[in-house]
Amino acid sequence: MKQPNYISEAPSECADGTSRRSVYLTFDDGPNPLFTPQILDVLAQHRVPATFFVVGAHAADQPELIQRMIAEGHEIGNHTMTHPDLSRCGLGEVQREVFEANGAIIMACPQASVRYIRAPYGAWSEEVFTASEIAGLAALHWSVDPRDWSRPGIDAIVDAVLASVRPGAIVLLHDGCPPDVLRRGTHASLRDQTAGALSRLIPALHACGYEIRCLPQHH
Repeated sequence: MKQPNYISEAPSECADGTSRRSVYLTFDDGPNPLFTPQILDVLAQHRVPATFFVVGAHAADQPELIQRMIAEGHEIGNHTMTHPDLSRCGLGEVQREVFEANGAIIMACPQASVRYIRAPYGAWSEEVFTASEIAGLAALHWSVDPRDWSRPGIDAIVDAVLASVRPGAIVLLHDGCPPDVLRRGTHASLRDQTAGALSRLIPALHACGYEIRCLPQHH
């Protein structure tokens, strides 16, 4: 693959030209009927926005959570229909995953406007970039990954983000899990540590002078 054609950091300036220490929260693999509401509650409590990269199959099963995300001012991103490793897929299969997920999101909430895509596992390929361009989606990666999905503990998640964050950082967190993990029903599917960490992380970021913002328009 050539030079990665994705966004891993976002601008830290506002449209009016004033400089702010901006940071962007993103959540992958949801919506999950147990943990997504907890995370939405924390975001609402602190009045901060986030972008949820949802799995289309989960969106189809939990349309009310997609509707709540939009109603509360969050953004929905495309995380494919079934969460495969797209680097192992041909262009046709990648396109199906992308377009079916878009369809599931719009079916769940017609008011949703999908601007970004994130490849499962961060597994980008030329086929993913091509399919994303055809779908009119910008490829979004991340710059801060506390590996919350591995359940390292609330303190470890918070400390990892604070140690790596910088203006323009895109933080990767998880409000759900891939369908295959969910079916197994193991501890790996639990996101309680993420919800607990978020309630501490947001005030900590604010205390460090960061403003949590919506992802900017991509040109």
